[in-house]
Amino acid sequence: MANLTCVRYIKQGVSIWNSWKKVHADTDLSNIDLTGACLPGIDLEGADLVGTDFTEANLNGSSLYEARLTRAILHNTDLSQSDMRGSDLSDAELVGADLTRCDLDGSVVRNTKFSGAMMQHASLRHAKTQNVDLSGANLQHAKLSGISLRGADLTNCSFGDTLFLDVDLASARGLDTCSHQGPSGVDFLTLRKSDPLPLNFLRGVGLPDNVIDYLPSLLSRPIEHYSCFISYSSFDQEFANRIHADLQNRGVRCWYAPHDMPIGGKILDEIDSAIRLRDKLLLIISEHSLESDWVEDEVTRAFEEERDREQLVLFPIRLDDAVMETKEAWASKLRAQRHIGDFRRWKEHDEYQKSFERVLRDLAVKKP
Repeated sequence: MANLTCVRYIKQGVSIWNSWKKVHADTDLSNIDLTGACLPGIDLEGADLVGTDFTEANLNGSSLYEARLTRAILHNTDLSQSDMRGSDLSDAELVGADLTRCDLDGSVVRNTKFSGAMMQHASLRHAKTQNVDLSGANLQHAKLSGISLRGADLTNCSFGDTLFLDVDLASARGLDTCSHQGPSGVDFLTLRKSDPLPLNFLRGVGLPDNVIDYLPSLLSRPIEHYSCFISYSSFDQEFANRIHADLQNRGVRCWYAPHDMPIGGKILDEIDSAIRLRDKLLLIISEHSLESDWVEDEVTRAFEEERDREQLVLFPIRLDDAVMETKEAWASKLRAQRHIGDFRRWKEHDEYQKSFERVLRDLAVKKP
């Protein structure tokens, strides 16, 4: 419940409020209680609001231009459509606040908590940022420009039609956990300052795969791993999901049918195209895949690609002993000519990691 004395003075204007606060309240911030206060459209330009508790207050459409809000508590506060340009929000807490269409341009947001805040259509341009917590914030349609979110917490943020212009996202936490309700705009300065960005984020903002593939060269960063197409039986989906996610998290560009094959695409044509367009074919062999005719077909196609390219394309890995025991001619050729990665104990963490590191090493681009 708001302190009625505080409400009375703040409604009399910034000059009277600042004078009263300086004389009566500077030494005891606990007296500055405006929780739940209804102050829509109030003019607080340049106001001294240091340490003020605005929890669940209504400041919709207010002017907080260059207001001092250091250490202010603004939990679930309605700040929608407010002018907060140049305000100092250092160490302030805006957990769950409504900042829809709020103008935060040029504000100071150091050690500021925006976790769970609604920031749709908000503007955060040229703000002075450091150690910002935006976890769970909704930043759809927000304008982010000329700011550093280096090391910021962006876990579970929501983006969509968000504008990233000259934004430093290097070392930002949780980018791979963000949800994307649609594509966003990301300029080259952001990509260059933030490189490398998680694959999930790049795809989420709408960058096409062919652009993502060439980002390292565009950003003058050497490509460290070959891209690959993962081929497997649907019965081995759990393993395929795991190695696909782990490879992507280690910077390997991966493609596999269940996630990426166009609906209605002719399966063999799509697989043939995938093998030709990707650097390597990672073939998961098991008793399930050996029951399908496509395994032999893909091995044959991969060998043909190797002859055309004059380089290794096929990287087979096995989940059981089936490929070592079958009498199929293609399998005999495979056993004789190629090392087959052993993932028979893939459900055991340490054994999986050893086999995975071998695959990762084999997919590394050899330096000239």
